[in-house]
Amino acid sequence: MMRALDSLKRGFYKARPLGAALVALWVAPASAEVVNGAQLPDGSKRVGENRYRSPRDFDGTMEYYRAVYSTSGYPRRQIVNQPGVKAVHINNPTGKNFAGLNIYEANDEVRIYIVPLQQAAKPAKKPETTKSRKK
Repeated sequence: MMRALDSLKRGFYKARPLGAALVALWVAPASAEVVNGAQLPDGSKRVGENRYRSPRDFDGTMEYYRAVYSTSGYPRRQIVNQPGVKAVHINNPTGKNFAGLNIYEANDEVRIYIVPLQQAAKPAKKPETTKSRKK
């Protein structure tokens, strides 16, 4: 008995819907939300302009960013040095899209602030002075 795939029938082989669903599930976890060029953990919720709430705890969020932005390529520094407060700045040395990330824990929530690039201030135009021409 010949199978349809082995036959000389004209027409294309149709993939089964289960295979397409498995491929979609495999691809979905690999995608992460990117805002202004900065990658955010899956499930992050916007709470303000350039501010997001991480679904993970502070250590889990820092572990995520160690995997996404290597410590050798993206330097880190502690922002706050107080008991019970954790805050770290991740610098973006490329300077593309964002200056860095501030990750901090406050009120039992972990927040991520995307530090925007500083827009270069345009120098103020000097008023033109009228010079008298010598004749």
